[in-house]
Amino acid sequence: MNVRVRFAPSPTGFLHIGGARTALFNWLYARHTGGTFILRIEDTDTARNTQEAVEVILQGLRWLGLDWDEGPVDGQATHLGRGDRGPYFQSQRADVYRKWVQYLLERNLAYEADGATKFRMTREPIVFEDLAIGAIRRELTDREALDPDFVIVRSDGQPVFHLVNVIDDLEMGITHVVRGEDHISNTAKHIALFRAFGVEPPRYAHIPLILNPDGTKMSKRDQGASLATYIEEGYLPEAVVNYLVLLGWSPKDNREILPIEDVIGRFDLPQIQRHNARFDLKKLQWLNVAYLHQLSGDRFTALASQALERAGVSLAPFPKDYIAAAVSLAREKIKTLTDLPPFVDFFFVDEVALDPEAMARELTPASRDHLAALRGALVALDPFTAAAIEAALKTTAAARSVKNAVLVHPARVACTGKTIGPSLYHLMEVLGRERVLRRFDRALAQIADS
Repeated sequence: MNVRVRFAPSPTGFLHIGGARTALFNWLYARHTGGTFILRIEDTDTARNTQEAVEVILQGLRWLGLDWDEGPVDGQATHLGRGDRGPYFQSQRADVYRKWVQYLLERNLAYEADGATKFRMTREPIVFEDLAIGAIRRELTDREALDPDFVIVRSDGQPVFHLVNVIDDLEMGITHVVRGEDHISNTAKHIALFRAFGVEPPRYAHIPLILNPDGTKMSKRDQGASLATYIEEGYLPEAVVNYLVLLGWSPKDNREILPIEDVIGRFDLPQIQRHNARFDLKKLQWLNVAYLHQLSGDRFTALASQALERAGVSLAPFPKDYIAAAVSLAREKIKTLTDLPPFVDFFFVDEVALDPEAMARELTPASRDHLAALRGALVALDPFTAAAIEAALKTTAAARSVKNAVLVHPARVACTGKTIGPSLYHLMEVLGRERVLRRFDRALAQIADS
């Protein structure tokens, strides 16, 4: 069997983290089986859909690396080379839905009622084998027993979710439907529609919900529910993908850092866990740090440069080697890329902004002579390396009978304007002798003026 799966979001808001995980599980199953992953935008709710929301969905999937395989060209499906075009839009498929509604009406499987069209729902229980949950039996509720039939086309002519979802899965040859378990209540209706159309339904796999840390269901309003949050806050896509994989699936060997190629090779639907997954931001941050440490130097520099430019830091005047050396000092210190700009922005200005509290504490008359002595030791230092700078500072401190910290703290504020940051000796090496001496001179002048 050629596996065909789909992700079918509604463009009525942002891309929920649960939706992103659903897309990921479908994509993984397609890649594992050598099948086809289809992206379908369910945009029949014209009152709530927006093009902006569509773009958010596309941006999020591309950021995660979830490339789709098919899309429409002049109404015809075509292979599009890993998500270069597409996706399908339900709003462009009205004629297809009308055709199938007519099919039901002609066979007395649907009927007109109060201007709407209703489907004659079977009165028998629906039983199916869920690939993630096992056997499921759906009986009619007491209310449904009185009138189990349901609307498939509203009185305004708009087809409802149940109808278009099934017709698209039928027309697109979907073999497996992987979706959240909040859709289990819909599945009996969908299976009944498939059978009314004279075809066997696809196999279903309902995946567990994502919960907040307190055990409540994660809604759109909850912190961390939007995938855009992680893009904006500087998480790495591979870290987010790794974390989403662990929310409902396990490799069974207690590993937590999982390269995507390894996951593709091992992912299967029966391995989906039954219990709901609690979202743990600290674990995601831990994974993100681990992936930051694994990045190649070139990729880290590229991502760090993007983060700096988004924060308003201009890198144009600086050589690539200088930028790479500067941002490398932050790699071991940050949790996300948005942590980086305030940590290294002092490298990319002519004059640092001296923090008033840091100045008051470290750039005092008592520190002036110590800072001036260190400046004198640095003037002729050759080579101007971190090791040589450290040795010069310690020699100067010893000569003045003070602890190293008495020189370290004022020197840091003079060079960076702050009391915290990368290793002092390494940041001074990256800044270079000329910038360091110029910043020392400015700090000494500030002390004199005060």
